[in-house]
Amino acid sequence: MARLKRKPFDWSTAVITVCMVAAAIVVYLRDGSARFAAVFYNDASIFIDILPKMAAGCMIGVFSTLLIPREVVARWVGAESGFAGLLIATFAGAVMPGGPVTVYPVAGAFLAVGADVGAALAFVTSWTLLGYARALVWELPFFGPDFVLWRMAIAPLFPIFVGFFGRLVAQLVMSRGVRP
Repeated sequence: MARLKRKPFDWSTAVITVCMVAAAIVVYLRDGSARFAAVFYNDASIFIDILPKMAAGCMIGVFSTLLIPREVVARWVGAESGFAGLLIATFAGAVMPGGPVTVYPVAGAFLAVGADVGAALAFVTSWTLLGYARALVWELPFFGPDFVLWRMAIAPLFPIFVGFFGRLVAQLVMSRGVRP
């Protein structure tokens, strides 16, 4: 399946930009310029704080594609990998450490070197639902072992379903020649 080239500014970027500008206007009109400036500087501080982390996550994603050969990625989690590819992506997502700043660039990098959409969806969904770090650090202390065990018993099916349906939708979209 051939990948279509993405533009840096597409409809999703436009929607987010419109929402951001609308929220800024509402804050300015409702709360005044002092509050607008405080929110703006706070957001700029967050942006400056996360920028190096985002750059590091992107570098991890790029370097991970250089460490694993394209043929291996295509064989294990490519379009022809079938159910086994979804299982591998689900396992990889469950054991992947780090936050979204790391996981999303890695998923994007794997897409760039031959993983299919279904495997990338299974990877990200698995990291979201099954991530061991979150279970150990947050869920176990707050909810106890019963909650974590039940969630771990039920949740592993969801990344596989998401990956399977993602593959179907991607095939449908590509067969119609519609840009994803």
